[in-house]
Amino acid sequence: MDSIKKRGLNSNQIKGIAILAMTIDHVTWLLFPGYQRIWWVMLFHVIGRLTAPIMWFFIAEGFHYTRNVKKYIARLFVFAFISHFAYNFASGIPFIPNGIFNMTSVMWSLAWSVVLMVIFTTERLPQWSKILLTILICLISFPSDWSTIAAICPVYLYLNRGDFKKQSITMFLWTAVYAIVYFFFLDKVYGILQLCTLLSLPILKQYNGERGEWKGMKWFFYIYYPAHLFIIGIIRVLIGNGSIFPG
Repeated sequence: MDSIKKRGLNSNQIKGIAILAMTIDHVTWLLFPGYQRIWWVMLFHVIGRLTAPIMWFFIAEGFHYTRNVKKYIARLFVFAFISHFAYNFASGIPFIPNGIFNMTSVMWSLAWSVVLMVIFTTERLPQWSKILLTILICLISFPSDWSTIAAICPVYLYLNRGDFKKQSITMFLWTAVYAIVYFFFLDKVYGILQLCTLLSLPILKQYNGERGEWKGMKWFFYIYYPAHLFIIGIIRVLIGNGSIFPG
């Protein structure tokens, strides 16, 4: 049984795929800013679509496994605060939001997602308050990268934990919502491209429930995400690019 369980990919390996895909995507935005129709540029962005759903999946896993949810939430908000400045510097947009799309990193929504998980799983809260708090958090998280989707989707991934078919349907439905908004308000071709997040499902299906031998992956990702964005921001300034991430 142990040998069967260890087949597939552990969380460290899947997170490594997410890090590589994210780096490829962000470097592509840096070197080829805007919605360029060059096929291989779009291919690099397709690879980048693997990252977000993997992050959502492991935020849900993190909530399941954490021994202290308060510390988990606090850590994510600290992470979101640091990542805000890294993301905006890399993007070439003001630190103080001046719009409603992509004004801060996805980490802002992910931190609020864990808050939503607490709300959804707290039985003593009346239903009306859960609905009201959910609406409020959706509004608060809307301006981030991946918007409210990154706050809501991980919640349902957690609620459907153990049923990968339901998790896959959840991923499809929420990604479709984001793709539709992107299609009508930002760019039609790249709106359709957002559906390539579903390419992450065969990878996530290989998850064997193991963390992997290296215990430092959690902290590596916490450091790598804002660090690589700061580096991209420095390169952006040096080569004279303006705003590179679309929004």
